[in-house]
Amino acid sequence: MQTQVTVTVAPHPDACRKLLVPTGIPTPHQMPVRFEISGGAFCLTGECATGQMPALVTPERGQPITVRYRYRDGGPGYPDAAFTPRLNRFTRAAHALAEDAIRISGDSPDGHAAIQALVNAAAEKFRYAHPDARFTDGCEEIPHLSCGLTEGSCVDINTYLIASLRAAGFEAGYITGYFFPEEKNGGCDDMHCWVVTRHDGVVLEWDIAHHLKMGTRTIRCGLNPKPGDRVAVAHSMGLAFPELGLSGEKLMAEPLWVSENGLDKAAITIRREISQEAAAA
Repeated sequence: MQTQVTVTVAPHPDACRKLLVPTGIPTPHQMPVRFEISGGAFCLTGECATGQMPALVTPERGQPITVRYRYRDGGPGYPDAAFTPRLNRFTRAAHALAEDAIRISGDSPDGHAAIQALVNAAAEKFRYAHPDARFTDGCEEIPHLSCGLTEGSCVDINTYLIASLRAAGFEAGYITGYFFPEEKNGGCDDMHCWVVTRHDGVVLEWDIAHHLKMGTRTIRCGLNPKPGDRVAVAHSMGLAFPELGLSGEKLMAEPLWVSENGLDKAAITIRREISQEAAAA
């Protein structure tokens, strides 16, 4: 079976803008096998912090850009680079957060239990929402949330979780992509992210945000606690694109317009199709 994801990007009012598009990454569940763009010419540009190679698109004037990903079932696993710790303002735990993560880990009987405990601790800090102001705004490190519930999206929750896990010495990766809820019949509105951990050779996947959306704080490893399916397009936070003169960008997922000041959101529509016939061919 193969999955095709089509992302359509509306033209930008500034016809000179270029578009940055991640090209897809493998997971244990899927392998990217095709990447196509219409509505513009593209070349690959390097991301120097992680080695990823997104596409830089020069649009045809006034035309929408269509990005098509194709994945086949089964893959070699998440990229090793996703688990490499890189300290930057999106991943560095404040002293109080690091102390708390180390304490939680130390109180656990083994590494796998410690990871579960850190996941549970992060889940207890948040109420799922999309606040106008993020709890990390204006911070050069990830602050410790000591009491009450903080409003946060999947990006906020997983930022906190990654900082906690790495502060406690665990391998953890931040994965971005698209999630297609079962009830939306192949559509979704925007990007999604999740966390993967690797300990003693065992890779586990965590999606706190979807558990919270379903009204439970009993967090279990594994994807799609909320019915649906997903694809991965990129990984990691704190990205740098030397050819574009950009550094310290938070993440890649949806296509982003390149500006002098960084990367800006694009107006997009996202669709997914699953084909049995393509796999047989």
